[in-house]
Amino acid sequence: MIRIIIVISFIGALIFACGNDSNNESPTKKTAKAVDGKKIYQRNCVVCHGVYGDMGASGSFDLTESGLSKDEVIAVITKGRNAMTPWESILSEEEIKAVAEYSMTLRK
Repeated sequence: MIRIIIVISFIGALIFACGNDSNNESPTKKTAKAVDGKKIYQRNCVVCHGVYGDMGASGSFDLTESGLSKDEVIAVITKGRNAMTPWESILSEEEIKAVAEYSMTLRK
């Protein structure tokens, strides 16, 4: 009888230890959270570029007139230009890409 209780206890402990905790999703089940370029732009860029990209404060470029490619915009955001802050140590690559994509929607 004691053996049966020990075996059942051991099996119960094993099931508990190997059970799937719903709070700890496996990396393959996690979905990437979409990065919102507009929110990042509004938080960091409107001070100089303005809400519509055409403010030009502190000598900033008019984004509505930009002819830069997406890769060039990403490079400018990453490394900065003239008085513009380089964002590479502040924003992730995903965030920089999202801001670049959003800023391109401001073009006329």
